[in-house]
Parts: sequence; C-alpha cells; structure tokens
Amino acid sequence: MASLPMQRWFSDGVFRTIVRNASLLASGKLGGALLGLIALACAGRGLTPALFGTLVLIHSYANGVGAVVKFQTWQFIVRYGAPALERGDMKTLRDVTGFAVGLDLASGFVGLAGGLLLLPHAAQWFGIGPENLKLAMLYCTLIPTMAAATPTGILRVFDRFDQIALQQMVTPLVRSAGALLSYFGGFGFTGFVLTWYTADLAGDLCLWVLSIRELRRRKVRGALRPGLLGPARRLPRAWGFVWTTNIAHSIWAAWGPVSNLIVGALLSPAAAGLFKIAATFFDSASKPAELMSRSFYPEIMRLDPGSRHPWQLALRSAVISGAIAMVVLLIVTVGGKPVIDLVFGKKYVEAYDLLQLMTASLVVAMAAFPLESLLYMAGRERSALAAEGAAALGYAVVLVVLIHLFGIWGAGLAYVVGVCLKTLLMLLPTILAYRARHTLTHDMAAGAPA
Repeated sequence: MASLPMQRWFSDGVFRTIVRNASLLASGKLGGALLGLIALACAGRGLTPALFGTLVLIHSYANGVGAVVKFQTWQFIVRYGAPALERGDMKTLRDVTGFAVGLDLASGFVGLAGGLLLLPHAAQWFGIGPENLKLAMLYCTLIPTMAAATPTGILRVFDRFDQIALQQMVTPLVRSAGALLSYFGGFGFTGFVLTWYTADLAGDLCLWVLSIRELRRRKVRGALRPGLLGPARRLPRAWGFVWTTNIAHSIWAAWGPVSNLIVGALLSPAAAGLFKIAATFFDSASKPAELMSRSFYPEIMRLDPGSRHPWQLALRSAVISGAIAMVVLLIVTVGGKPVIDLVFGKKYVEAYDLLQLMTASLVVAMAAFPLESLLYMAGRERSALAAEGAAALGYAVVLVVLIHLFGIWGAGLAYVVGVCLKTLLMLLPTILAYRARHTLTHDMAAGAPA
C-alpha cells in the first residue's frame, strides 16, 4: 500500500517528463563529474597547493564576472517562448530569441571590458600574482561566451534535454584530456590554464552549434538575429523580467566564484584551493537537485499557476530530491575522504573535513530547489530577487566574519548558513504565492498580454 502514492505521482505525465528530462541531464553530468575529477586530480597532483589555488582563482574571476553580468536569457526564452511555441506563434518566438541574443551580446562585451579593466587592480588582492596576470587576462576573453544563455534556452524550450546532456560532456572531456597531457607532458601551470581555457570555450561553442542545428531542423529562420528595442516593445514586461532575473541570479550565481576569491584574499591561494575542492564535491553531490530544476521550470511554465497541479509537482519533486540527498549524504560521509586522498593526494585531505561541515546543508539545498521556479511561475520575480539579495548579503557578511574567527572552517560554516538563509527567505514568499494562487492566471504568470 505504501507504494500507491508514488504510483499516482508517476501516473502524472508532466511529472514523468520532469523525471525523464532530469535523468537525461544526469547521464551527462555523471560522466562529466567523473571526467572533471580526473582533471582536478591531475592539476592537484601536478601543481603545488599555491599554484592549484591560483588556477582556481583565475577561473573563478572570469566565471564570477560572467555570472555578475549574465542575463538569465534561458529563463526568458522558456517563460515567453514556451507559450508562443505552444500556440505556434513563430513570430513571437523569433522576437524572444532575438531579444535574448541581443542581451547576451551586450552583457558579454560589457563583462569583458569590465573584467579586463578591473583585473590589474584587483589581481593582487585576490591572490593572483603579477607573474600570472597575462594568463588571467587571457582567461577573461571567455566572459562573452560564459555570459550567453540563449542556446540553453532554445534547447530547453524545444525539449532537447538529450542535446544538453551531450553538451555537458564536452567541457569535462576536453579538460580531462588536456589535464592528462599537461600532467604527463610536464607543461606546468601554463599548460593547465590553457587546458581550462580550451575546455570552457569548447563547451560554450558546442552549445551554440547544437542550438543552431535544432533551429534549422525545425525550420525556424531568423531566430538568432539580435534585437533589443523592437522585440522588447512587442513583448510585455520583457525588460522588467530580464533585469529582475539578471540581478537575482547575478547575486547568487557569483556565490561560488566570489567565495573562492574572498577565501583566497583573506587567507591564501592554498586555502582557496582547499575550499574549491570541498565546494566541487558539494556541488557534485547537489547536482540531482539542479538537474531536476532545469527540467522542472520549463514544464510548470506550461501549466496554470492558479491550479494545484504545479504546486503538487513542486512538492513531489522536492520529496524525491530530498530523498536522493539523504542517500548522497551517506555516500559522501563514507566515501568522501578516501576519494579525496586517492584523487588529490594526502596534502588535500583537509578538504574532507571542510566538506563534511558543508554537507550539513545538503538536504536543505536539494529539497528547496522548486521554490525559485514557483515564484517565477507566479509572477513574483521581485520576491525572488529580494530573497536572493538578502541571502547573498547575509552570506557575504557571515563569510568574512567567520573566516576571521575560524579560518578555513569559518568558510565552510558560512556556506551552511548561506544555504539555509536562502531557503528560508525563498520559502516565505512561496507560501504567500500559493495561498493567493486563485488570483493568478496563466497569462499573468507568463507575462503575456491580457
């Protein structure tokens, strides 16, 4: 009898689609995670802790700048493009994708210019020495491709999660191959930086190629012609949505890279390397929730927010994700230390104790993944923005304070506080939105004209 509720859950076609798409993404991420460990292992063993930390800082700087300027154009495409595709309105779909391309181009080049101008003044503070400044500036040329989310949105709105899963293998595959070459060929720090650079570029370009091919296959012409003012006039609330989601995600997407930079600045590059290893394992452990979220958001945007259906899907997805988190937590607790020792060597085993501290928030992080999507569905983007901003500000303050008090262990404790704070601040407006769901309509939530 206990299996009956679960059977009813999977009798829901939308729920099955969410799980299926998440499984497709998981297949790519699992292989990518294993390949990523190979790359990190080669870098960890082939470099001193200080140089490994510097590699992390260079990557984190470019990634952090990209995260700050990045518009969440994939969410915009899903939000506005999915209903248009359902109606067969190709003109609106082209407006949506063209607007997204324009935003990606503008934000990417602003990020590139800002990142290059800031780096010479900030590098020393972040722990990037003058001898590595040229390599760091080269890495900044990736910011435009890092900041582009249009191809991801195109593949998601066309339900091509299989293509996204394929693309997820490209960066770790190139990175692991290059890392092995750098390690056994003795190419040193420069070899590893160029490997990371090439891998990131290959993954980003692959995503564009797959999205262009999908548009051609569906005979959607002119979808990537950039435009801003014209499409925005024809898409109600477009600017409000993209600015709100941009600020919200810029704040929180920069969490990981900025955390690494703060740890490196307040402690040392070696400490940043330890924190990166622990954070990498934590991110890998929480990937199931991220994959569920990527599958969950496009599906609920096709549903009526005034009905109970999307809210029930959120609860079911949260239960599944939370249960997976419990299993993952057990695996990390038992196997984390031997894996770090085997992959990185004994000089990095200290990262396991940090990882154990951080995984205290794993169940919370994974079970809470539907909250943000529900707020966007309900037209509460500003509530999501307020929650993201308040949580990030609180995390930054706690991170600095606890690092001063407890060193590297303070960074791990601050991570737990940040995750729990974000969840709480997201949960409160989500409950209010659910209680007011009868006042919502699909048109309101989708931003379509009444």
